[in-house]
Amino acid sequence: MAMDNGTLRRGVLGAAAIGIGGLAAAQGVGAQGTPASQGASPLRDPRTKYTNTPFPEQHQPWPGLQSKMNPKPDCGERSYRGSGKLTGRKALITGADSGIGRAVAIAFAREGADVAINYHPDEEPDAREVVDLIRQAGRKAVAIPRDLRTLEGCEAIVAAARKGLGGIDLLVNNAAYQQSKEDIFAISDEQMVRTFETNIFAYFRIAKAVAKDMPAGSVILNTGSVNSYDPGIELLDYASTKGAILIFTKGLAKQLAKRGIRVNMIAPGPIWTPLQVAGGQLPGQMGEFGQDTPLGRAGQPAELAPLYVMLASDETSFSTGTSVGAHGGKGSP
Repeated sequence: MAMDNGTLRRGVLGAAAIGIGGLAAAQGVGAQGTPASQGASPLRDPRTKYTNTPFPEQHQPWPGLQSKMNPKPDCGERSYRGSGKLTGRKALITGADSGIGRAVAIAFAREGADVAINYHPDEEPDAREVVDLIRQAGRKAVAIPRDLRTLEGCEAIVAAARKGLGGIDLLVNNAAYQQSKEDIFAISDEQMVRTFETNIFAYFRIAKAVAKDMPAGSVILNTGSVNSYDPGIELLDYASTKGAILIFTKGLAKQLAKRGIRVNMIAPGPIWTPLQVAGGQLPGQMGEFGQDTPLGRAGQPAELAPLYVMLASDETSFSTGTSVGAHGGKGSP
């Protein structure tokens, strides 16, 4: 493989750094000449890193706003620190105004990517905050308020992102619709259709529109769920779409490998996002959300962002057609 002089210099310097670091470790000192233990990050108990107090009962009309949640989800606004893993990349993220999509947009920008965010027009207040955070990271932000439940909408979103960013080499299909119902008899045909339009039809349509012009080395990431493997009893239609996303990811990865495009899925467990307060939980059960995980709490969006960064970066170049979970110890994979 050909290398430019900059790449070669980085390789030589990297090898030298490894040698120095190895010597320092052997001598029990850190890179600055201090004892290694003094420079280590403090350990955090994952059971108490974020709140494990039951969430108060609350409800918002769909799609819900993160800014009105109690407590507000942590999307890494104050904590995420980038290291240049995605410098120069151009990302489109759907459902990026809040929750997991918001955390991913913040992380991608701080890792050096320009970011286009799609969101439902009713989510404009949250989206404006994300645009500001991307720009504060010194990256270009493209806001695309558009419903993605139609072919026309999906193609318009991709066209706007491509124009605004000058291309797309990272796609995160993340937008989702979730309404908990006690059983199949409570799920209307309208809800079933809307769930599939949002959660799987849009993934297919947007991936198709984006992939045709993606260069080799590009990445598509799909947000699945623990429900892709173990459906929640009150989430029959939602879980069905998440199972479809798993197979879609595996199948598309096989197809796009010949183009040098990787496709992977992240499978979250219970994560505190507006989905939960806008119909995602049955009435009266908000306080139980996430309490049954082995870690004893729900996750926060900030805890998922590093997984998206990892799978988006060139460091995981042999990973495609796979799924990575974040579920607090209860679920698959």
